[in-house]
Amino acid sequence: MARDHGPPASWPRPTDGPVAVLAHRGGAGPWRENTLEAFAGALAGGADGVELDVRRSADGALVVVHDPEVPGAGPVHALARDDLPAWVPSLGGALAACAGALVNVEVKNLPTEAGFDPGERVAVDVAAVLGDDRGEAPAGLVVSSFWPGTLAALRASGVPAALGLLVHPSLDALVAVETAADLGCRALHPHWSQVDRHLVDEAHGRGLAVVTWTVNGEAELAAVVGAGADVVITDAVGLVLACLGRG
Repeated sequence: MARDHGPPASWPRPTDGPVAVLAHRGGAGPWRENTLEAFAGALAGGADGVELDVRRSADGALVVVHDPEVPGAGPVHALARDDLPAWVPSLGGALAACAGALVNVEVKNLPTEAGFDPGERVAVDVAAVLGDDRGEAPAGLVVSSFWPGTLAALRASGVPAALGLLVHPSLDALVAVETAADLGCRALHPHWSQVDRHLVDEAHGRGLAVVTWTVNGEAELAAVVGAGADVVITDAVGLVLACLGRG
């Protein structure tokens, strides 16, 4: 599938680069999602990088887990790092495992979830971790969130990464273009069902790359690539790479 125009010169690809493929939580495979095994498997399978989720534990550790509660353990915000299962990686460990790849870090801190912290300590801490000299590091980083307050806190903390606004499919993605630009983002993260040429053109016109999720079928992949999306996040890494002629 060829794209007939390129994105702005922003994260994560130059204007003449191909669409990038990120494994959603490490993608579907014989592994548990959001684990070091999943990330290694996705990269070995040809993904350009991974999308992962980060939360803050009760003792201030940044851990990679999607849901606010870990089955059999309890709410992440109420547990110390050592009380979480061993398979839950730290953010630092996940970044090290993805050295040389693209990484989308989604920061979890929503008012609708238990343990919401309006002070945005998780955003401040993520900015600090990403600012550390870790030696080998991901080749490109974007930090995303559905919550504008988190993105504002990341920006205020001087996070050394591009910012991306996630758009829930119930919201107007064209309005989100303006919100993302006002927040200083360099990427817009709409659901695949929201992506069309008009949205992509509007986003590119505001200097925003379009990072779309979760693209798991051939028809939806063809639609978003045809519209000019810059990055696809998928569970089906093998299928997407094959459809793009990279399998």
